[in-house]
Amino acid sequence: MVVNTLKKKLKAGIPCIGTFFVCDSPDMVEIAAIAGFDFCIIDGEHGPLAPQTMLGMVRAAEFRGMTPIIRIPNHLESSILHNLDIGAHGIQVPQVNTYEQALQIVKNAKYEPVGSRGVAFPRASDYGLTDLSKYFDYENEQTMIVSHCENKMCLENLEKICSIPEIDVIFLGPYDMSQSLGITGQVTHPLVEEAAEYVVKTCRKYGKIPGIFCGNGEIARKRAEQGFLYLPIGMDVTLFGAKMKEEHSRFYQK
Repeated sequence: MVVNTLKKKLKAGIPCIGTFFVCDSPDMVEIAAIAGFDFCIIDGEHGPLAPQTMLGMVRAAEFRGMTPIIRIPNHLESSILHNLDIGAHGIQVPQVNTYEQALQIVKNAKYEPVGSRGVAFPRASDYGLTDLSKYFDYENEQTMIVSHCENKMCLENLEKICSIPEIDVIFLGPYDMSQSLGITGQVTHPLVEEAAEYVVKTCRKYGKIPGIFCGNGEIARKRAEQGFLYLPIGMDVTLFGAKMKEEHSRFYQK
């Protein structure tokens, strides 16, 4: 059984940085860990990834001491089960807009007495070689649930969602939120900033961890000063692409 070091840090109020991975590359995950990132979000929503391909990425993160979170593509019980069973330390769930949706996600992600997660002997339980009398409660405690707030409907229901004890992180997606607010792509618009302030305020009220997507490290630092703690910076392709463009420009500049 593994310790979710990310959850421990966040609960202690320590800002943590990560990044999204959409490419099937355990090597890139390992490099991010060596570079000092606290967590990775392996993207099963927008990336072409499935549990069997993400397994190697989860292992690479654990090997280097970085916490692997998987963003699942939907709210289906099977998606939650498959990704937790391969050993993800938490799931990040898109478009959680109602109390009922959030409650069902918790039910599917946690074992009894909290929920009704299916019981088997997967990698998460050390293939059944761990002490099963302790495993279920321990897994319930260690597993993180990151609930996306990326729709104005979620903002309307945020207090109810935050009232669920097992929801750990409320993650504001500024791009999707801007689209929902009718200002697509304007992630620095005052309406998006109002949403960000409301997420931080509500998380503080209910003891939740506020998170937000950040385009770069400078933005992440400013968001941390604002009160956000769960801070993914870009994604593998954007970070790699930016560095490639930078070196290309250095060669051709006069």
